[in-house]
Formats: sequence, structure tokens, C-alpha cells
Amino acid sequence: MEKMILKTNKRLECINITSRVVQLCQGKIEDGIILLYIPHTTAGIFINENTDPDVVTDFENTLSQIVKSDISYLHSEGNSDAHIKSSIIGSSVSIIVENGRIQLGRWQGIFFAEFDGPRTREVWCKFIPSI
Repeated sequence: MEKMILKTNKRLECINITSRVVQLCQGKIEDGIILLYIPHTTAGIFINENTDPDVVTDFENTLSQIVKSDISYLHSEGNSDAHIKSSIIGSSVSIIVENGRIQLGRWQGIFFAEFDGPRTREVWCKFIPSI
């Protein structure tokens, strides 16, 4: 397993990590799957359009409207909304690797989602070769 370290700058932030994942895969696996896992309860990972930055802005704004940060939660650490957002988005993605390259759709990118930043975060990467 390999670990990718990220430093986030905002409380809510989506970071395109596609190029870092591509770099990480080089020479590690020819065919199989890369599993990307977020070992945090207030962050997530997802695949979406990476060409138009407005898509990410819309995503962040919509998620903030759905899960408000300024309501009274029973969990009193001040990051309850981040836990809920993380659960909605999810903590892992699996991506096919073929001929040493990750297989994404034409407009797809891999995004790390920070919901309780700024922080130093990890993305755990596991390479699972084809049999």
C-alpha cells in the first residue's frame, strides 16, 4: 500500500488528484484495479467531471445547501456536517488499470473532498493486479 499526502486549505474543498494518481500508478501495476481509500471520517473521494471548474463549485455549493453547518447537531465538536457529507460522498473508489494506465471516461477526474479543513490528509492506495 502507498500513501498520498494532501494539505488542504479550506474547510470545504474539492481537490483534483487525478494527475497524482496517474503518477502513482506508473510502473506499479500493468492490469488490475487501484483502490483509493480515505482513512478519515470528515473527508471523502469521488469521480466526476474535471474539465469545467464550475462543476466542482456547484458540487460544493449544493452539498453545503443539503447538509448545513450552522444547525444544532447532537455531536458537539463543530464538525457534524463534515461527518454527514463524508458519509454521503463515500470513502473509497475503485478504478480499472489497463496496460499500466488508469481507465477513466473522457471527462472524468478523481477528487479528494475535504469537509473539515484545513488539514493534512492521506489517501491510501492499494494496487490489486489481475489474475
